[in-house]
Amino acid sequence: MADARALQARLALQRHAFACDPYPTAQVRRDRLARLATLTRNHRDEIIQAISQDFGHRAEAETRLAEIAPLLQAVHHARRHVKRWMRPERAAVPWRLKPASARLLHQPLGVVGIVAPAHFPWQLALLPAVAALAAGNRVMIKPSEHTPATSKLMARLIARHFAPEELCVMTGDAALGAAFAALPFDHLLFCGSAQNGREVAKSAAANLTPLTLALGGKSPVIVADDADLTHAARRIAFGKWFNAGQSCLAPDHVLIDASRVPAFIEALREAVNTFYPDGTASKDYTAILGAPQRGRLLGMLEQAQDHGCRVIPLGVEQTQQEAKLPPTLIIDPNEGLDVMREEIFGPWLPVIGVRDFDAALALVNVDADGNDRAPSNTEARPLALYAFTRDPARRQRILAQTPAGSVVFDDILWQGAAPTLPFVGVGGSGTGSYGGETGFRHFSHQRSVLSSSPRNTATRLVPPWRRWKLRLLGY
Repeated sequence: MADARALQARLALQRHAFACDPYPTAQVRRDRLARLATLTRNHRDEIIQAISQDFGHRAEAETRLAEIAPLLQAVHHARRHVKRWMRPERAAVPWRLKPASARLLHQPLGVVGIVAPAHFPWQLALLPAVAALAAGNRVMIKPSEHTPATSKLMARLIARHFAPEELCVMTGDAALGAAFAALPFDHLLFCGSAQNGREVAKSAAANLTPLTLALGGKSPVIVADDADLTHAARRIAFGKWFNAGQSCLAPDHVLIDASRVPAFIEALREAVNTFYPDGTASKDYTAILGAPQRGRLLGMLEQAQDHGCRVIPLGVEQTQQEAKLPPTLIIDPNEGLDVMREEIFGPWLPVIGVRDFDAALALVNVDADGNDRAPSNTEARPLALYAFTRDPARRQRILAQTPAGSVVFDDILWQGAAPTLPFVGVGGSGTGSYGGETGFRHFSHQRSVLSSSPRNTATRLVPPWRRWKLRLLGY
C-alpha cells in the first residue's frame, strides 16, 4: 500500500521519464498497448475470480462482457489506428498569411492520473489508460479501495508487464485517493459519484490540473406508444439488471404511457424469469458490492413503501445470499423520494406512467426539484438517454430537445461497447471524454504550428499605419 511520499516519488519518476522521451513513436505506443492486452487476456480467469471475490458474487459472463472484452477491443482499435491519429493535420490559413502553412501536432500531455471506481474495477481503470497510452503519456492509476482483491491483482500484473515510469497502480484507502487527486498531474480523470467528483475537482483546481469527470446520473428510458413492449422489456431488463444495476449507464427509470404500464410490468416479469430462472440464486445474477451500498438501497425501497408506492419484486423469490437484492419495480414514485432524486445504482426500477410522448419528453427535461434541465441547468443532465421508438420525427425531437451525454435508440448499454464512440458526460453527469480517437485527442495537446514566409501580405501590416494598409485588413 502506497503513501503520499510514494505517490510524489512515482510522479517524479514518470515526469523524468517523459522528459527523456516526450514524443514516443507509434511502435512504442503500440507495444505498451499490446502488453496491456496480453496481461488481461493471459490472466482472464484470475481477473474474473478477483472481481467476484470483491462483489461477493459477480456473474462470470458479466465480467467477460463488461471488463475483458471492451478493454481488448479498445486496445485492438487503438493499435490499429494510432499511427494515423499521430499524423499532423493541415490547417487552412487566411490569404493575408499565404504562402505560410499551418498544421496541428498531437503532442502528449505528460503524466495522466486515473481515479477508478468499484463497479467495473478493471474496465474503468484501464480503458482510460488505453487512450492515455495511445496519446503517448505516462499513466498512474488509483483503483478503488472497495475492490481490494482486484486492485491488488491489477497492481501485481501491471508491475510485471510495465516499468513503473510507464504505467503503475497505487493502491490505498480513501485518504490516499485524496492525496492522489491533489498531485499536479498533466491531466486527471475521475470516474465515480458526483459528490466525490466535486472534491476531486477542488483538488485539481488548486493545481490548475485539466480534469475529466465521468459521474453518471439518472438516465431515463422513454418507451413510446409505437414501441414493441416485448422487445423494450427484454432490452431494459438486460440493461437494468446487468451487474444488478451497478452501472453508471444503467437505465434509472422508465417513462411509458400510463395505459401500457400493466402490460409492461408483465413483459418485464417474463424477461426477468427468462434471464434469471432461479431468481437471485442464479449464478448469472450479481451481488451488491458492500454492506453500505445494500443499506442505502434498502433505505430507498423502505421510503418508497412508506409513501404508498406500489413495489413489485420480479422473478423467483430467493434468500440464499444476503448480498443479492432482487429486481424490483417501484410504480409511479413521488418526485421527492430518494429513488427519484438520487442515482439508484442498484436493482430498483421506477416505472412512471405518463399521458403521452410529449409528457415523457417534458419529464426528461425536468429534474427532481422541478427545474428545467435544458439548456441552463446542467446539474441534472443524465449520462445516457434511452428511447424505444421507430418514429424518425420523434427520434429527431429527442436528439434536438433533450440533454444527455449519449443517446441510444431501441437498446440499452451497448454504446459502451463501441470503441469508436467516446464515453462522455454533460453537465452534472461529467465533463470531457475518452474512447477511440476522441480519447486520443483528449489526452493530447493540439499544438498549433505556423510556418510563415517573408513574402506574405502580413509583413506589410506594420506602422506607420497608412490608409492603404488599413484597407488590406478588409474590415
